[in-house]
Amino acid sequence: MNVNEIEPRKTALLFFDMLNVYYHGAEKEKKESMRPVIDNAVRLRDGARTAAIPIFYAQANHPPDGATNNRVITDTDMRLRPWPTNEFVPKPPAATAGSWEAAIIEELKPEPEDTVIPKYRWSAFFQTYLDLALRARRIDTIILSGGSTEVGVASTVYAARDMDYHIIIARDACSGSQMEAHDILMDKVFPKMARVRTTDQVLEMIRNGRR
Repeated sequence: MNVNEIEPRKTALLFFDMLNVYYHGAEKEKKESMRPVIDNAVRLRDGARTAAIPIFYAQANHPPDGATNNRVITDTDMRLRPWPTNEFVPKPPAATAGSWEAAIIEELKPEPEDTVIPKYRWSAFFQTYLDLALRARRIDTIILSGGSTEVGVASTVYAARDMDYHIIIARDACSGSQMEAHDILMDKVFPKMARVRTTDQVLEMIRNGRR
């Protein structure tokens, strides 16, 4: 198959953690930098709906009691800041089930026909029913948008690759907390396991597939 072609009937659009806490809850400067990413995600959603491509949302769903919290010891926090006095202090999840923070942003609000996948780790596949839901629809190709690039997007791409899904990553519809990491992944890593395209290119693939 040509690398610039898709079969819409075998394709799904997956949004990763498009949540209030990461956009509407962000500081003004960060939110402004993310606005083009959200705008592109909206364009992808509209293009998918036009082509009858099913839409999935991977949504953090951590219980308030912290029962599923990750406590793996690391050198730094998520902002690459070393732990003071070398004492590892795990922080509670930014989005807990049922909270405003964990809600999918209004700009991408799911419709009744969409599928929301609650998740508890970085990968959208880890101990969720995403794989089952995709295979039940005979889907073998995933268009991916969301954030952050170096965390949840990367984890999901690696998992999808190991399960033999074809992956298309909309690079300008993904956001990362460190742009250097975002660019390295998009330029040097993801092309080895996926197709990296702009939103315009993905939409063109969808339009051509409909023909």
